[in-house]
Amino acid sequence: MAGLDPMALGVFIALFLLVTVLGFFAARWRRGDLTQLSEWGLGGRRFGSVVTWFLLGGDLYTAYTFVAVPALMFGGGAVGFFAVPYAAIAYVFMFLAFPRFWSVARAKGYVTGADFVRGRFGSRSLALAIALTGIVATMPYIALQLVGMEVVLAGLGIHGEWPLVIAFVILAAYTYASGLRAPAMIAVVKDVLIYVTVIAAVIVIPMELGGFGKIFAAVAPGKLTLPTDALANPGAFSYATLALGSAMALFLYPHAATGVLSASSRHVVKRNAVALPAYSVVLGLVAFLGTMALAAGVKAMPQYADGFKTFGNNYAVPALFLHMFPGWFVGVAFAAIAIGALVPAAIMSIACANLFTRNIYREFFKPDCTPARESQVAKIVSLVVKAGALAFIVGGQATAAIELQLLGGIWIIQTLPAVLLGLYTRWLHPRALLLGWIAGMAAGTWMAGASGFKAAVYVLHIGGLDLPCYAALSSLVLNLIVSYALSLLFNALSNTRADQTATEDYA
Repeated sequence: MAGLDPMALGVFIALFLLVTVLGFFAARWRRGDLTQLSEWGLGGRRFGSVVTWFLLGGDLYTAYTFVAVPALMFGGGAVGFFAVPYAAIAYVFMFLAFPRFWSVARAKGYVTGADFVRGRFGSRSLALAIALTGIVATMPYIALQLVGMEVVLAGLGIHGEWPLVIAFVILAAYTYASGLRAPAMIAVVKDVLIYVTVIAAVIVIPMELGGFGKIFAAVAPGKLTLPTDALANPGAFSYATLALGSAMALFLYPHAATGVLSASSRHVVKRNAVALPAYSVVLGLVAFLGTMALAAGVKAMPQYADGFKTFGNNYAVPALFLHMFPGWFVGVAFAAIAIGALVPAAIMSIACANLFTRNIYREFFKPDCTPARESQVAKIVSLVVKAGALAFIVGGQATAAIELQLLGGIWIIQTLPAVLLGLYTRWLHPRALLLGWIAGMAAGTWMAGASGFKAAVYVLHIGGLDLPCYAALSSLVLNLIVSYALSLLFNALSNTRADQTATEDYA
C-alpha cells in the first residue's frame, strides 16, 4: 500500500479543483435556457465536431476502462485485448445507424432512445421496457466509476470513503447547475491528461525496463497470444463473440445516445464515427500497461493494513505508475483517471434522468407537465441516481456492481431490435418486440446466473460442439427469433398501428 505523497496529492487536488471550477463555469458556456430539458440534458443539441469528439470519448472511455482493461491483461493475458477490436467495430454501427437516429430525434424533438421507440411503434409498454432497461443497465456503470476513483485514491494513500462523498457532492452540484455542458467542458481536460499520461508511459516505461523486447520476454508466452481457430479453440470463439456483442451494445447505452444527440448535425455524428477510433489506439496502449506491469514485477494490491479493502489486479496500473514515475507525474496520471470517473458519471446520470423524466414521469404520471417542470424533475433524478451509486459503493457493494455491470451489457443489447432495427423498418410488431425483449432478458439473465453472475460467457452445445459464447449475443439471437416469428403472426392478424415518424425525418 502506497504512503501519502504530498507532491502527488498536491497535483491531484489542483487538477481536481480546476475541473470543479470548469464544471460550474460551464453553465455560462454556450448559454441556453437550462429550464428546457433539451438544453440541460442535451446541451441544446449544439456541440460541434471537436466538442462531440471529446464528449463521446470521455463518455465511452471511463475511469473503470483505464483501470479494468490493463488489470485484465495483467491477470488474464491477451484476452483483455478484446476491448480494442470491439471499440473499433462499434464505430461502424455508429457511422451507419446513428446519423439516422440523430436526424429523426432532431425532427421530432426526441431526447432518448425510448422517445424514438414510442413514436416509431406507438407502444407505451415497449417504450417503458426500453427506458427501464437503459436505467437499470446504466446504474451499475455509474457505481463502477467510483471503483476506478477508489483505486487511484488508494494509490495516493487516502483511506476511507469520505473523498468519494466529497467528489460526488461536487459532481452532483455542477451537473445540477450546468447539465451536459459540464461534462462536455471537463472532458477536454480529462482527455488531454489521458493522452499525456499514456504517451509518456509508452515512452518512459519501456526505456526504464530495457525496451519492448525485454517487456515481452519477461511475460509468459501464454499471456501474449490467443488461439486462432475458433472451432478448435473455444477460447477464440468466446473472444470473438465478446468483441462483437460488446460492439453492438456500446451505442445502445443511454449515455452514448445522449452524447450522439447533443451533436449539432448528422455530419458531426459521421465525422466522429471516423475520428473516434483514435481512442481505440489509446485504449490499446492502455491495455499494454497491464503487460508492462507484469514485466515491471509490480504486485496486485495487498489488503489495507486495517483490513478495509483490497482491489486485487485493479491496482496494477496505479502500482506501475507509483513504481516508475516521480510524484508530480503520478498526481497527473491519477487525476486523469479520477476525472475520467467524473465525466462519464455525469453523462450517465443525465441520461438516466432524461429517460425517467420523458418516458416514465411525463408518460405515465404527468402528461401535461411544463418544460420547466420536466427539466426540474430531471435535475432532481440526476441527483438521486448519483446518490444511489455512491450509497452502493460506500455500502461495500463493489463486487455486486461489477456483477450487475456484467448483466447490464446483456440487458442493454436486448433493446437493439426496437432501437437499431427500428431505424430502418417498422415491420416488426411492437408486441412481438416486447415479447422478444422479455425472452432475451430472461435467457441472458439465466445464462449469467448459471455462472453465479461471475462470467458473461455461456457454453452453447451445438451439433456436438461446445462453444462458449457471450451471453448477450446468444440471448439477442433468441430475442430476434421471437420478435421476427411473432411479428409474422401479429402482422397477419392486424397491421394497423401508429408511426409518428416519416421517411423524410431520417434523411
